[in-house]
Order: sequence, then C-alpha cells, then structure tokens
Amino acid sequence: MTDRRAELLLVLTTILAAGGWIFSKESLAEMPTFAFLGSRFFLASLILLAFCYKDLLKASLQELRKAFGCGLLLAIAILLWIYSLSISDTLGEGAFIMSLTMLFVPFIGWLLFKQPPNASFWIALPVALLGLGFLSLANGWELASSQVWFLASAFTFAFQFNIVSRVAKTLPTMLLTCIQLFVTGILGLTLSFLFEEVPTSISPDIWLWFAMSIVLATCLRFVCQTRGQKGTTATNAAFIMILEPIFTVIFSVLWYSEPMPPQKVIGCLLILTALIGYRGGFSWIGKRMLAARGS
Repeated sequence: MTDRRAELLLVLTTILAAGGWIFSKESLAEMPTFAFLGSRFFLASLILLAFCYKDLLKASLQELRKAFGCGLLLAIAILLWIYSLSISDTLGEGAFIMSLTMLFVPFIGWLLFKQPPNASFWIALPVALLGLGFLSLANGWELASSQVWFLASAFTFAFQFNIVSRVAKTLPTMLLTCIQLFVTGILGLTLSFLFEEVPTSISPDIWLWFAMSIVLATCLRFVCQTRGQKGTTATNAAFIMILEPIFTVIFSVLWYSEPMPPQKVIGCLLILTALIGYRGGFSWIGKRMLAARGS
C-alpha cells in the first residue's frame, strides 16, 4: 500500500470517528445509555471475532487475562465518554477536550513507567490548558459538568493507552481489540440490566443510527485505521488523526447548529495548536530552552 493511499484511509478514519459522535448522540435520543453502549460494542466484537478466532484459540490464559484487563480500562473510559456525550449539547467542544488524550499519554507514562516526556510536551501542555480555559469561558471560567466528565474520560483513555501499548507487543492487534470491545459490551449490558428500564418501543430511525455506529463508526473505522497505520509512519498517522475533532466540529455545526462563539473558537484553535506543536512543531523551542538551561 502506498503512503498516499494509507494517508487517505486515515483521513477516512477521522471522518468515520467524527460521524460516530453524531451516530451515538442520535441513538441516545431513545436508547438507554448503557444499553446502547453495551449492544454496540458487544455486536462489534462478534463481527471482529470472525477475523481473529484462530488467534483466540492460540492465546495463553495469561495473555487473555491481560487483554481482559485492558478491556476493563477501555470500558471505564468509554462509559465516562458516553455519559459525557449524553449530557452534552456541544459535541465539537467535547471532541477537542477528548483530543487532549494525546497530551495526557506521555504525562501518565511518566508517572507509571518513569518515562519523561519530550521537550515539546512541556510547551504544548500549557497551551492546551489555556485553550481549555477559553472553552470554560461560557460558564464564567467554570468547567461545565460535561467538560469535567470528558476530561475524566480523556485521562482514563490515556491510562489505558499506556497499558495497551505494552500488552499489544504480545497479542495480535485484531484479537486485542476484539477482547476489549467484548469486555466493554458485557459491562455495558450488565449495567443496563441492573439500572435501566427497557423502552417500550424504539423508532426505525434510531435503529438506523445504531447500525451505523456499529458498522461505520466501530468496525469500518477500526479496519481503515489498522490498514492505514500499516502503510505510513506513526508520526504521519498521529498527525492525520488530529483531524477528528475538526470534522466533529464541522458535523456538529451542520447537524445541530452548535454555536461557535469567539472564545470557543479560540479555545479549539489553542488546543489544535498544542496538538500540532506536540507532534514536532515545538521540538526546536524545547531543545533551545533545555540547552539554555544547561549552559
């Protein structure tokens, strides 16, 4: 696969991921939150199982235990995300907050595994926090409840990413993903059984949104991302994935007429600047600062 084709697949991945925000929000209009989450990821895991059942039969019990642990972390992160989504009216804003996961990953990796972040991180982090501050301006410099839950989800995703990056070295990617989706689905269905009531009826339109969230935003997205990452460098892939919150904002403005006051635009642009800078744009500044400190 050529780099250009791989990069186009990754762009498609970001579009599918952004569409997933809309698909999920529309599904939650009539479906209970945990029931939607559990059904979506359980059915998606069954679809992926068809492509990795041979690897499942070869995996050891120790490997499966680690994969299930990763699945539990993913389930907690997605439960926090889906709850944030259910109480938020600003999907674009939430997408930019969730994109901060990329900055939280090196910080949590530093705490867990004593791997210090690079110089770019220390410049990108305050820029991102300033952007988050502008997003909170609409509430009088106070984070809305949905923003707090999105932040908690981003931190949990970053924690899960650090753990998965180690477990993935011993398990096939498809199998690890399948198990994680399965655990998330089972936990969601269990919580739904314990705490939610089954709706008397769900309109056909909602089932269509639900189907798109499974097929397009989960399965097809994962296939495109995996194939795209294999055909290009990790740096290129990470840079392209920054497009997800941008597409989410566009879709949310077009579909929900999400308001974009100046302070929200500034906040999103600052977070985007931090993400791009962390991927290389700030490295020369950080190196100069470290060199000046050492001299």
